[in-house]
Amino acid sequence: MKLINQGAEAKIYLDKNIIIKERIPKTYRIKELDEKIRKQRTRREISMLEKASKIINVPKILMGSSEKEFKIFMEFIDGKKLSESLDLFDDKKRIEICNNIGKEVALMHSVNIIHGDLTTSNMILKDDKVFLIDFGLSFIDPKVEHKAVDLHLIRQALDSKHYKNYESSFKSVLDGYKKYSNESKEVLDRLNKVDIRGRYKQKNKN
Repeated sequence: MKLINQGAEAKIYLDKNIIIKERIPKTYRIKELDEKIRKQRTRREISMLEKASKIINVPKILMGSSEKEFKIFMEFIDGKKLSESLDLFDDKKRIEICNNIGKEVALMHSVNIIHGDLTTSNMILKDDKVFLIDFGLSFIDPKVEHKAVDLHLIRQALDSKHYKNYESSFKSVLDGYKKYSNESKEVLDRLNKVDIRGRYKQKNKN
């Protein structure tokens, strides 16, 4: 078993073709409260992945996952992380991939799943399919605002990590989103307001 990533909330291990996500304890929290929070977040993530798997490409939940042990066992998606590979494709392929990102997000939003951390670091390309991973911040909510924020996060990721092709890439994401979303007008109208709000906050920081 190999540790492949560690964040503030969890350690990610690879064991053959299985990913094991283990939520780690926070020593600054009371033990009972910490365990309650980790159980709730593990249970929620399992639920989100199971719900999402019925409509989009995500890792499948495997036997052994347990909120009591704060562990999620899921299939290993052996593909290319888009944060590292998106800019390496030719323009035609890149546009196709971004279109598929928009499609996956639109379908996810159609069942009111909000990802909460939509960056290219949480997207893997395998067999020409875009898989969304890491649903640790996900939740269910029908509000247009939350769906717009998901798209805003993608915009930020493309602008900062893939700035050379940012405009055409994000346009393709939106094209895919509009094609598969029944509420794209409302979401994109709200996205404009979220973007303005984000720029205002950034200006005040500077």
